[in-house]
Amino acid sequence: MKFRRKPKFDNGINLRPLIDVVFLLLIFFMVTTTFTKHTSLVINLPEASGEPAPEQVEPLDLLVSREGNYSLNGQNLINRDIMTIMAALKDASGGDVSKPLSITADANATHQSVITAMDAASRLGFNNLNIATQQPLEQ
Repeated sequence: MKFRRKPKFDNGINLRPLIDVVFLLLIFFMVTTTFTKHTSLVINLPEASGEPAPEQVEPLDLLVSREGNYSLNGQNLINRDIMTIMAALKDASGGDVSKPLSITADANATHQSVITAMDAASRLGFNNLNIATQQPLEQ
């Protein structure tokens, strides 16, 4: 007499749902991750009580007024646009981005106008940037 054998069932763990969940988690983390581009600009902040360093090369001096107007080496710029600042810096430096650039801002100038000047210098590749300060008044 021939008996039918019962089919064998695999008692192992089915990995297909686990792989699907891991794949979905991977996609979720890839989509929700923010990628930031960190740019750096070397800034030399002078000490307020220090002596000025001797200058070998004529520096570029970018002035920021209280109202947010810009002046480069004594010449007023026509507007506050970053492209105007970049063009003036490029013309004044002659394309030499190794020249020192000094940003002198009024104490009451907006932070945005100073950052715009720094951004223009960064976009052109200036890496020798100084922020001018003055010694505190003794009372």
